[in-house]
Amino acid sequence: MRWDHLAENPATARDAALFGADVVTSRTFDTPEFRGMTFHEVRAKTIVNRVPGASRMPFEWTVNPYRGCSHACVYCFARRTHSYLDLDTGLDFDSQIVVKINAPDLLRRQLASPRWHGEHIAMGTNVDCYQRAEGRYRLMPGIIAALRDHANPFSILTKGTLILRDLDLIRQAAEVTEVGISVSVGFTDPELWRTVEPGTPAPERRLDVVRAFTDLGIGCGVLMAPVLPFLSDHPDRLRATVRAIAASGATSVTPLVLHLRPGAREWYTAWLQRHHPHLVRRYELLYAEGAYAPKWYQRQITRQVHELAQEYGMGPRRAELPRRTPAREPVAPEPVPDTAPTQLTLL
Repeated sequence: MRWDHLAENPATARDAALFGADVVTSRTFDTPEFRGMTFHEVRAKTIVNRVPGASRMPFEWTVNPYRGCSHACVYCFARRTHSYLDLDTGLDFDSQIVVKINAPDLLRRQLASPRWHGEHIAMGTNVDCYQRAEGRYRLMPGIIAALRDHANPFSILTKGTLILRDLDLIRQAAEVTEVGISVSVGFTDPELWRTVEPGTPAPERRLDVVRAFTDLGIGCGVLMAPVLPFLSDHPDRLRATVRAIAASGATSVTPLVLHLRPGAREWYTAWLQRHHPHLVRRYELLYAEGAYAPKWYQRQITRQVHELAQEYGMGPRRAELPRRTPAREPVAPEPVPDTAPTQLTLL
């Protein structure tokens, strides 16, 4: 397994054994919620990562305290990132979780650097920062506190109800900087949820998160993602989902059609073959040109969802300018390591 680009001392990492104690500590916990999972604790050398220039992301910087995700969403594009560690993109991605245990302290140091100029930081755009592991490792309180103390704008996208634990910290941060919160709810059908997102809280529990932020006076949008072709895209299902999102008090809804990058594509296709074999050929035709559904299909879904959102009193996500910290003397930027692709969001 390759850890050299995750460790604080790359030279040490290259020379270490597979799970060398000086690089990574692997743990298992004999509790029901963690049974069958392994956590690889590493001390990362950087935590603020630049999004590749060719990316479709509307932000430049991300923080990802975990790699791999116990939410086990069969469509998750980030599955491919596990192959960079010589792990497989299927079961290993769901059960072999890399934990960057020094993330809060490392972030605080990077935010204090004169080379950092208070740019917006997005979280939850690769794997979910409020997945099950966060309940044990509690990295996010330190991360949010660091961003709050530096008045650094940030956004969080999550399927995890554990974010409610940090509600007060997020409220404090929102008093001093721009904070964006979005919850991902692609559909509300319970049977579909149980098979395609087996490790996540139920959609109605995620919408309870939206209600909690709304009650606190913090606007919370919903990323309606992914819309699954031939499974959650029927007009009646789109209507049911948008209606539930509106009832939660969401400030906006942004649809995103399923995209199937290498790693995710194979895992999702295997799931289709088990649960919906009659759809395999239709998916092959729809995604024949690559990872993304055809533009006409994406536009059709977007139009339908926006029309429903307007009907229920919501609108699409509006672009907002994050608050900036006071300007500092210009300093030549330090190199930022290349990172794996990040999930397409509209935060």
